[in-house]
Amino acid sequence: MKTILLIDICNEKLGFYEFVKPVRDILIKNNVNVFIKHYTRLKKKDLDEANSVIICGTTLYDNKFIEDINKFKWLTDFEGAVLGICGGMQIIGMIFNGKLCRGTEIGYYNEKFGKNFLGLMGKQEVYHLHNNYVDFSNLDFEIFAGNKISQGVKHKKKRIYGVLFHPEVRQKDLILNFCNLK
Repeated sequence: MKTILLIDICNEKLGFYEFVKPVRDILIKNNVNVFIKHYTRLKKKDLDEANSVIICGTTLYDNKFIEDINKFKWLTDFEGAVLGICGGMQIIGMIFNGKLCRGTEIGYYNEKFGKNFLGLMGKQEVYHLHNNYVDFSNLDFEIFAGNKISQGVKHKKKRIYGVLFHPEVRQKDLILNFCNLK
């Protein structure tokens, strides 16, 4: 049975209930085997037990994970699939040498997906809640949505995906489509 590791990057306890628990609930409701670890307590054995990893988002001003970016170096060697949501996408971008930029987007936005991205295609309404983003334009990632600010990306050689929006709010099927990747 496939096992998904959810990584909690929230520094504030309430953030867990807003950003991690909804993803966990989607997975449990769909009979996906899941366990959760805070990034500060993540061990190699946790990564070894997981087939795939979802790095959940956090609140607008909870950016402690940026100071701890080296705790995510495992991303370069992890063999399973990875999905970074919002802060998780920022982490992915920084680990692969992207530049963190300032740019606030809050609320529902229409994003256009030029090609199928984990089940999303064409114009899709998504929910944004971020102050930062990473410039993926010169990285080894394909950009599926977004103009100046990349909204959906996939590494060109690895099964590493990132979304700057929050699929746990709108586009829940994206999470399940990620879990069903081979």
